[in-house]
Amino acid sequence: MSVNSFGRIFRFTTWGESHGPALGAVIDGCPPGLALGEADIQPWLDRRRPGTSRFTTQRQEPDRVRILSGVFEGRTTGTPISLMIENVDQRSKDYAEVAGAYRPGHADYAYDAKYGFRDYRGGGRSSARETAARVAAGAVARAVIPEVRIRAYLVELGGDAIDRAAFDDAAIDANPFFCPDAQAAARWEAIVDGARKAGSSVGAIVECVAERVPAGWGAPLYAKLDSELAAACMSINAVKGVEIGDGFAAARLTGEQNADPMRPGSDGGPSFLANHAGGIAGGIATGQPIVLRVALKPTSSILTPVETIDREGAATDIRTKGRHDPCVGIRAAPVVEAMVALVLADQKLLHRAQCG
Repeated sequence: MSVNSFGRIFRFTTWGESHGPALGAVIDGCPPGLALGEADIQPWLDRRRPGTSRFTTQRQEPDRVRILSGVFEGRTTGTPISLMIENVDQRSKDYAEVAGAYRPGHADYAYDAKYGFRDYRGGGRSSARETAARVAAGAVARAVIPEVRIRAYLVELGGDAIDRAAFDDAAIDANPFFCPDAQAAARWEAIVDGARKAGSSVGAIVECVAERVPAGWGAPLYAKLDSELAAACMSINAVKGVEIGDGFAAARLTGEQNADPMRPGSDGGPSFLANHAGGIAGGIATGQPIVLRVALKPTSSILTPVETIDREGAATDIRTKGRHDPCVGIRAAPVVEAMVALVLADQKLLHRAQCG
């Protein structure tokens, strides 16, 4: 059993490890005739690329993508699209201690328990490096859903949340945190710098909004749009929680408070007066903006010594050397966008297959 693929019709498989020669993705089910080139994919990878500020890992990876198949004369052919991104700045020697002992909070022990051995260099497949392949695949998915606008940003870092009243879309790309609140971004600089100097790390929450998703995408029960989105986002390394719309806050509302009242709209459909459901009802898109939030834990690779055991079961302490994100959530916004795009592309094709 090898579960490295996701999707039903628009299906992608990622491959490669953090310290291997390359990583990438193979996409099957992409419709033919779509305009696609490496220049359409690269800007999304550049947003996720490491080493772009002092607040992320200083691993220097250009993340240049190559299309190896499935595109001819600038258009998709309908055959599998293979994407490759070379790794050029590995430092496997930094993981000498990790080879013999497990990092608490990381997947080290779980991988060893499952497979009997593991690629300790950077975490192998459990490294956030794997998400570069997802972002590349997500760029292809965007070509399938040009009608949809997807935007992700950080709303909380290290327990410090943005001021919703100060939300500025233009600020998201103007700071290294994908933060829509300039004052919060300034505070976060000190939080991340402090965590790095202390040899520690902090977590974050990413919010993602998908606008102009047509009503009707999704399916009841076993292919619910919200369950597919939750599964896609939970598959991202370091994610520990996903909520749609009001999420857990909905449990503290009354029925009338949680309702999304409707009135006749100008286009013959409903005009919604609220969006507590996050744009999805019964697993099917309502036509409202789809809103979800993703919680990412603090990076497990830290310089602060932590109690653990070695591979023989003996007690020891471990501190992880090397270049790591003091907050892995900072670069997660482009990854969440990619996973949402991949789900929506798949759901669009599923809807077209069933409903024409």
